[in-house]
This record gives sequence, structure tokens and C-alpha cells, in this order.
Amino acid sequence: MTTIRVARAATGRNKIVKFAGCYHGHSDLVLVAAGSGPSTLGIPDSAGIPPGIASEVITVPFNDLAGLAAALQRWGDEVAAVLVEPIVGNFGMVMPKPGFLEGMCRLARDAGALVIYDEVISAFRFHYGAAQTYAAFPDPEAIRPDLTALGKIIGGGLPIGAYGGRAEVMDRVAPLGPAYQAGTMAGNPASMLAGLACLDVLHEPGAYERMDALGARLAEGLRAAADRHGVPLTVNQIVGALSTHFCAHPVTCYDEAQDTDGEAFARFFRLMLDQGVYLAPSKYEAWFLTTAHTDADIDLTLEAAEAAFRRMAAAVSRA
Repeated sequence: MTTIRVARAATGRNKIVKFAGCYHGHSDLVLVAAGSGPSTLGIPDSAGIPPGIASEVITVPFNDLAGLAAALQRWGDEVAAVLVEPIVGNFGMVMPKPGFLEGMCRLARDAGALVIYDEVISAFRFHYGAAQTYAAFPDPEAIRPDLTALGKIIGGGLPIGAYGGRAEVMDRVAPLGPAYQAGTMAGNPASMLAGLACLDVLHEPGAYERMDALGARLAEGLRAAADRHGVPLTVNQIVGALSTHFCAHPVTCYDEAQDTDGEAFARFFRLMLDQGVYLAPSKYEAWFLTTAHTDADIDLTLEAAEAAFRRMAAAVSRA
């Protein structure tokens, strides 16, 4: 919310571009998609959101530079910022295609818009730092944003939010500049201490390597178990984060995530829950490993998944 306000203050423009399926919080502006019809969260644009606010949002497909270019060609001189999860965590774990972030940054800046990275999920998830400096991206300078929003992990489980950016942009924030900011809980000591403790743990040697090894083992085991029982399954895994999509095609954008078997996921969720494995109850949600997980936890999860896929296959055979 605040990064958008600062971007508007810096550019003197009102509109933002966001990507379908990405989630950026609960405020009106980022909870809607532009135009008529349902938003990317399945919530009608008119559900408590004034039409004037909804008209300031332009939604384009993730991983689609042509769609972004078309949007900026039409509205570019009105766009304050292009807002994106650099690695998506809201419709499963989805990496940007090679060159997507570089092209996005170039198109945004050519249009005079700022680039905002929502790293609430992705920061400190894959390495000790933001996703924008993750080793998977060969040229960090080419994908450097103007503003970055952080949360979740840096609070160690307690409520927190933070943002930062280029000095000339941050100078727009009060009291130096005209963009107002306030927060009753700003700098809350409990959240600060929990966040510092969490970051200390993540900084220990081998923490990310361990989560990567467990994540790879879990992802490979899920794929193999599904394949043994003829259940179509795509698993996207990035270090200790992964997502399961009940389909036989890749998932690289929100439309592809929608085009998956929600009923199959619901059956899988219930079968796993019956065996003591609690997954997030949505086909779009990701699985996140932590430093507390062990090989025994992976064993238990894969045993439960084997049984779940077996029962799902048997139900199909009976039908």
C-alpha cells in the first residue's frame, strides 16, 4: 500500500500495472483487476471497491512481456508503477521466464513508471537476501526495482511489514517529502526481536542448502508417487518452497494455475489431513519447508501421499 503511494508521489501519476494472480495485500487498489468481470482472486470488481479505484488498476498476465508492452503502450503516461512478485508465491511457486524481469523493468522505465517488487513471500525464502539477488538471475542490476516491499519472514512469524528503495524515491516519504506514512504498530519491539531471531537462524551455514535438499526430495517423491498411480501432477519447487498442481501441463501463469483439477486437489487435501498431514486448503497455495523440518517429516509426508494417490486412483477405477 505504501510503496504504491510513494510511487504515485514520485511520478505524479495514478495507475498501476499488476499481474494476474499475484497478491499484494488487502487494500482496495491491489485487490481488484481492471475492467469488467471477476478479479484475479475471484472477487467481483464491485465487491466493496469503488469503481474509481478499480479503474486505476491494469492487470496483465504474468510472464507475458507482449501483454505488458500493450498495456504500457495504451496507458503508459498514466502508470505510476509496475507491481510484481518477482518469484510468484500466490498461485503456486512460479519462476519468471528467462528475460521476463529484465524486459519488465525496461518496459516500465521506458514508460516513465517505477518498478515495485513485492517480496513479502520471496525475500529470504531462497537465500539470505531478496529474490532480486537470487543466483537464478544472472544480472541483478538489470532487474533491480525502484521499491521493494517485505514482510512475513522478517518478522519471525509476528506481524510485520517493511519497504525501501532508491534514495531519491524514498525522499518522497514524510517528513522529508509529501507522501504520508504512519503506523500504530510501526517498529513494534516484539516483531523486531522475533524477526532478528529468525534472520539469525537463516544466516547459519547450511540452512538454505538443507531446505533445498528436503524440498527436492519432497518434490521428486510426490512426482514419483503420483506417476506410479497415474495421477496427473505438476510440482514446482524452488529451494524449500513448492506447489502441487493437479494437471499434466506446466504452470507458468495464473491461467495455467486455474486450468488444474480443483476437485482432485480437494480429495488429496482431505486424504492427507486424515493421515495427519495438514496442507494449505487451496489448490493455489504453496508448501513451505522450514529449518525445523526433518527427513522423518519428509518420509511421513511421502508415505501419506503414496496412500492418498493410491486411493485417488482406486476411486477413478471404480467410477
